[in-house]
Amino acid sequence: MKKAKSTKRRFRAKAQTQKPKGAPNDVDEYLAGIPEPARGTLNKMRATIRSAVPSEATETISYRIPAFKHNGVLVWFAAFSTHCSLFPTASVIEAFKNELKGYSISKGTIHFPTDKPLPTALIKKLVKARVAQHESKKRR
Repeated sequence: MKKAKSTKRRFRAKAQTQKPKGAPNDVDEYLAGIPEPARGTLNKMRATIRSAVPSEATETISYRIPAFKHNGVLVWFAAFSTHCSLFPTASVIEAFKNELKGYSISKGTIHFPTDKPLPTALIKKLVKARVAQHESKKRR
């Protein structure tokens, strides 16, 4: 009598050939995987953030999304299927809530349409406020 093939073996073999998609290695790799118009929006945001952070700040991937780091993470930014987001902190969002009217905000996130980015001046203000917040914590 023939033995029936085990389904466990087939499942294991299939699982071994299908590797889960890993986190991007760097910001360029992350952005390369983002479709337009979100990629263009995030590239502009990246340049704006870069101009507002200290020159020693570095770009990194944190929680699978791009971030700027200087003695800890300052801000994150990302694209999703229907919007883009900037992640400063809840206190920064609270401080600028009047300027953020018209945007969808949550505790620590600002959402905006992929084809309608946040104004450059507002991004700079948010990032500089976050840098100042970080610096004041450092001095304590």
